[in-house]
Amino acid sequence: MPKILFVCLGNICRSPTAQAVFEDLLQPRNIADMVTVGSAGTSVYHAGEPPCDVMQRAAQRRGLEMSHLRARQVNPSDFERFDYIYVMDRANLQALLGMAPPEHHHKIALFLAYAPDLGPDVPDPYYGGRNQAERVFDIIEEGALALLEHLLKKEICP
Repeated sequence: MPKILFVCLGNICRSPTAQAVFEDLLQPRNIADMVTVGSAGTSVYHAGEPPCDVMQRAAQRRGLEMSHLRARQVNPSDFERFDYIYVMDRANLQALLGMAPPEHHHKIALFLAYAPDLGPDVPDPYYGGRNQAERVFDIIEEGALALLEHLLKKEICP
C-alpha cells in the first residue's frame, strides 16, 4: 500500500488541499483503503491550525470538506514512513531535500511532475484571495489526477 505525503510551506493551503483532493479521487475508484495520504509543511508557522479559510471555502464549493485537517511540520520519521513525498514548489523542494537524509531523496519530487503543462510550482494562494484560491484548486485537482493516473499504472494496478 503506497503512502503519500504532500508538502508545502505552512501546511494550511496547498498541501492539505492536495490531501483532500487526492483522497476524494480515491473514493470512486474503491482504492481509498489501499493508499495512505497525509500532508505537512516545511515550517512550523501554523502547526495545529486548520487549512486557511479561503481554501476551505474553495473546497466546500467543490463538495469537499477539509476542516478536520491540522497543520504540522514534516518530521524525521516522515522520510521513513512515506513512500512518496510530493512538494508544491521548488523552494520547498530544496528545503525538504535539506531536511531529508540522502537515502530518502529518491522519494521526494515536485507535485506537478506528472502534469508538466501546469508548470513546476503550485502558486501559494495565501495572500491571493478567492480568485487565486480557485486557480490553485484547479491546478491541484489537475495535478492530483495526473499523479493518481501515474500511481495507478506504477503501483496500485500495475
